[in-house]
Amino acid sequence: MKYPWIALTTRLVVPLLLVLLVLLFALAGCANDKPGDLSAAKAAKNDNQAPAAPTAASFVAKTSAAPAAASFVAKTSAARSGATPVSKPAEMKSAPRAEITAPKVNYTAGEDPEFAKRKGWPVKGPAPLPGSILPQKRIVAYYGNPQSKRMGALGEYPKDDMLRRLKGEVARWEKADPSHPVQPALHLIAVVAQGEPGKAGKYRMIMPDAIVNQVYGWAREAHALLFIDIQTGHDDIRTILPRFEWLLKNPDVHVGMDPEFNLIKSRKVPGTKIGTYDAADVNYAAGYLKELVKKYNLPPKVLIVHRFTRNGVTNAKSIVLRPEVQIVINMDGWGAPWLKRDSYKDYVVAEPVQYTGFKLFYHNDTKKGDPLLTPQEVLRLHPKPLYIQYQ
Repeated sequence: MKYPWIALTTRLVVPLLLVLLVLLFALAGCANDKPGDLSAAKAAKNDNQAPAAPTAASFVAKTSAAPAAASFVAKTSAARSGATPVSKPAEMKSAPRAEITAPKVNYTAGEDPEFAKRKGWPVKGPAPLPGSILPQKRIVAYYGNPQSKRMGALGEYPKDDMLRRLKGEVARWEKADPSHPVQPALHLIAVVAQGEPGKAGKYRMIMPDAIVNQVYGWAREAHALLFIDIQTGHDDIRTILPRFEWLLKNPDVHVGMDPEFNLIKSRKVPGTKIGTYDAADVNYAAGYLKELVKKYNLPPKVLIVHRFTRNGVTNAKSIVLRPEVQIVINMDGWGAPWLKRDSYKDYVVAEPVQYTGFKLFYHNDTKKGDPLLTPQEVLRLHPKPLYIQYQ
């Protein structure tokens, strides 16, 4: 052969060309595979994989009532073709948001409404009868005895000055709480505990009717109520209270009873030990007033029960509520503001009866440099006192 290298080249190249052609045909076949076929193949290999998201067409079928479904399909198709992704439709739920809670309020003693609620406030009692003073009004009273300048504002100042001062306090309370009209009152200590037994051996003095009637005249002049306050000493409320029927038959005369000076059980001298009343004593007084209301066809009476110690009123849960009598437990202690709030919380709020009161001492509350609580500060208490007494 003239050119033997040609035969050798043909034998080597032709097989290589055949191999290349086979490879080219194989690659062309893979390029023509459908995306769906490829997905199916992957799914077959991964049987546990989560199902694919629904297609745009099935989404439209499930949300045909939703507005702009067609535009959503168009946007989805565009996204699949490489366009900018779109936001999810309004119908799709967003991720849950973190709960927002109000900051915890730190209350001072006697002000926490949740504490009051746990203790039973507001008290479920009889509905107020026509002519009831509470809870529609707030009573603001001057306390004392005209025979003494040391027992309270009622006797500390001359009559006209005293009534003027009381009017000023009424105005302050009306401004502090316009939602509650204020009813002025004079709270007369008509039976005064004594350090000596006296002729009756009862360690108490009953004020002459003339003095009681005089103060009643002052109250009427000021369009105020009159409270007859009783400090029994070694006497019994059951024998003293009926003595004032001549005055209590009037619609604007009410009663206060003071456990501090009821010392029958201990037989101690008033002023040397703090006394006590039991629910049975309060129930007697309320029952007596109820009968007066019925007998004389009167509006409901108000009964003030002073308290500033745990044993001031025992068995308070046994006090019976009557529609003819509105019972107020009056926080009667003096001292710094924090101490008065503590006493209100512990001895008034913690043992609910019906309504609450709060006593302010012009001299004893401030004698150690503490400020006298203002109406606005007292109104932060919960429940808000409806009887305010100044001594």
